[in-house]
Amino acid sequence: MKRSTTNSLGTDRASQATRQPVNPGETVLVVDDEVDILRLVSMALRAAGFNVVTAEDGAAALEKAQTLRPAVIVLDLMLPSLSGLEVCKLLRSNSQLPEIKIIMLTAKHEEVDRLVGFELGADDYVTKPFSPRELVHRVKSVLRRVHGWKEHEVVSLGPIKIDHGRCCVYVNDTPISLTPKEFKLLAILAERPGVVQSRDTLLCEVWGDEDAIDSRSVDTYLKRLRTKLGSAAECVKTVHGFGYRISLPEV
Repeated sequence: MKRSTTNSLGTDRASQATRQPVNPGETVLVVDDEVDILRLVSMALRAAGFNVVTAEDGAAALEKAQTLRPAVIVLDLMLPSLSGLEVCKLLRSNSQLPEIKIIMLTAKHEEVDRLVGFELGADDYVTKPFSPRELVHRVKSVLRRVHGWKEHEVVSLGPIKIDHGRCCVYVNDTPISLTPKEFKLLAILAERPGVVQSRDTLLCEVWGDEDAIDSRSVDTYLKRLRTKLGSAAECVKTVHGFGYRISLPEV
């Protein structure tokens, strides 16, 4: 089976902001009986700032889900003891558990398999082989639903204000002109202040499947973004060897 790779990155303390949609300490339970896949997925999620716990069979997954109550479960379908579908069904039928988001991860590609998963309560479905960057993006997407992110919200981080509804950015209440890609880069960094995000993560979330773009393009766009931010450019930090983070300026 082909497997993609991902770069790990460090994290820094989160800075104070008026809104932080995803807690950097969110727990994701990864369930798969293939050790290599557990390692790959865990590495990618930890690199994105998540706490990760793992399980290698359905019974252990159910026990950890009930005990730890993770925000998201990445759940393989073909598991020993209890299948992923059975685990999903049992979790959804347990009224004592909060609404845990479930992303099914499987080698099954048929539409009927996906439909069965959705009918049992899965929130998303990723087929193997997969891109770790895409999987991290899917986890973030389901968490957006959990935390009720709203497109019209205004995010303030020090001198920077981001108005999602109008797609406008202000520095010290003065509007600045950004391209759509620059706006999205800034918005993604501001969603998790203080957390380092790798070039690959930013590339996946901003450019998606645009094959002509490589990770160094992120550096070029960040340089332009800093220039436009002017006095607030110091909020966007380079973490050498890892990526970028945004934080409040030091006082």
